Amino acid sequence: MQYQQVYDLWCARAVEDPDLRAELAAVQGDEAAVADRFYRDLAFGTGGLRGVIGAGSNRMNIYTIRRATQGLADYINAEGLPKKVAVAHDSRIKGDLFSREAARVLAANGITACLYPRLEPTPALSWAVRYLGCGAGICVTASHNPAQYNGYKVYGADGCQITLEAAAKVLAAIGQHDYFDSPKLVDYDEAVAAGTIRAIPDACLSDFVDAVLALRPGNDVSKLKLVYTPLNGSGLEPVKLLLERMGVTQLTVVPEQAQPDGNFPTCPYPNPEIRQAMEAGLKLCDAVRPDLMIGTDPDCDRMGAAVPDGQGGYRLITGNEMGVLLLDYICRTRTANGTMPEAPVAVTTIVSTDMADPIARKYGVELRRTLTGFKFIGEQIGLLEAEGHAERYIFGFEESYGYLSGGHVRDKDGVNAVMLACEAAAWYAARGMSLLDAVNALYKEYGFYRSALKSYTFEGESGMRTMQGIMARLRADEPFVIAGYGVDKVTDYQRSGTGLPKADVLEYRLENGAKLMVRPSGTEPKIKVYLSAVAGSEAEADAINERLAEAAGAWMQA
Repeated sequence: MQYQQVYDLWCARAVEDPDLRAELAAVQGDEAAVADRFYRDLAFGTGGLRGVIGAGSNRMNIYTIRRATQGLADYINAEGLPKKVAVAHDSRIKGDLFSREAARVLAANGITACLYPRLEPTPALSWAVRYLGCGAGICVTASHNPAQYNGYKVYGADGCQITLEAAAKVLAAIGQHDYFDSPKLVDYDEAVAAGTIRAIPDACLSDFVDAVLALRPGNDVSKLKLVYTPLNGSGLEPVKLLLERMGVTQLTVVPEQAQPDGNFPTCPYPNPEIRQAMEAGLKLCDAVRPDLMIGTDPDCDRMGAAVPDGQGGYRLITGNEMGVLLLDYICRTRTANGTMPEAPVAVTTIVSTDMADPIARKYGVELRRTLTGFKFIGEQIGLLEAEGHAERYIFGFEESYGYLSGGHVRDKDGVNAVMLACEAAAWYAARGMSLLDAVNALYKEYGFYRSALKSYTFEGESGMRTMQGIMARLRADEPFVIAGYGVDKVTDYQRSGTGLPKADVLEYRLENGAKLMVRPSGTEPKIKVYLSAVAGSEAEADAINERLAEAAGAWMQA
């Protein structure tokens, strides 16, 4: 068997976690199962690690965590960064264990590890990095992935996910280490006694919530009726604290999704983008009849929402719809109350809706577009701050349900998004409108910009090769027509001239104003195809996207 030697090594050395021992024994003699666990090292990308929990170099376990943390520690010490790292975890399986193991490695390398004493959201980790003056941050989370996943996000001293350059240096440092002998370790309890592992004080989280509240336009939300689900993740504590301080008194939490549970028993894919994850909350809406339903993903950096549809049910608001709704709302209210800065800047990504452009133009806002990933939006905030004009940043969003209206953190913030959604709902309610009314008003003013996302999964070693082959084939044979529509322009973000860092993304702009983008995921074995159309009606735009989806599906055939 090709991977027999490394499998035998793990059987002999991976003995500290009984779950790993049992798994290794269970796959003995299964060549495909062994190969899937050992054919590669779990990829350390620009966001860190993410993968299935289990045994092997291509899995999330204490040994991959230790090796990655040793590389991060080497980087911190080599770069002369502050020898302090903030560490957090959400409700994921083994999240607490992985964060403690990371702390042990940091402390052994002369770096103080500051841990949140209980699960907390990713944005609270981004906040803690700068609040505590850290050289880096680690959040153990797999965001919205299914229960079998966990991950390891790395943040820089600026509270933003590490840059491409920093990620390359950390990856090089990781490559110098094996899984069992290289990582340095200390006893956890001894490090706590010595003060090299410390608990982050409760004041840090409280001040984070206050920083979010400082961004409020200040609308009265006391009459707002709200249903909220944290999807068994980390959002309950900070969101309840936020809503209490805002004055929201009519709050109903979805009971079966309230408490942290990494098995996500009622939502196998805990992503507020997906209706199935929000189904329990939507059923509760039928009884409670709220003005707004909100869901945050397990690490509470994404937010989804549903609003009354005017026909007795509730309609989910898409990420792009919420993004342009909040952009317009922030521009409206800040213009009206005189707080709009000179030369305001909003930021979104290349795969997010083109509808943001005319809205930004209406209010005299410069709209910047970045590569996919909120870290790039965070970098734009940092650039404005470095120029001495942090106040110019007013809002950032991405189509995958990430929003941020201030520079208090440098990543998408579900707590901030909850505040904005509640404020906007109350503002429109005072004018006799729901959020759906507001979305429809924007469509009527700017055109029906409709978006869709198609994901194609390619599992295992062969799947990676298939994905690479598909992208190579698309580059070698550029289409002149897609779904019957002529192609006006093709942009390959792997080539220079885009003004952005190189990325494995292809963009096709069509003669009818539609857009199709193809991008392999950086965290999952998927190719994502982003579809966008604008037309005179919602149905017409959706029909264009359906035709584009059929064409994209044909491309994905191996």
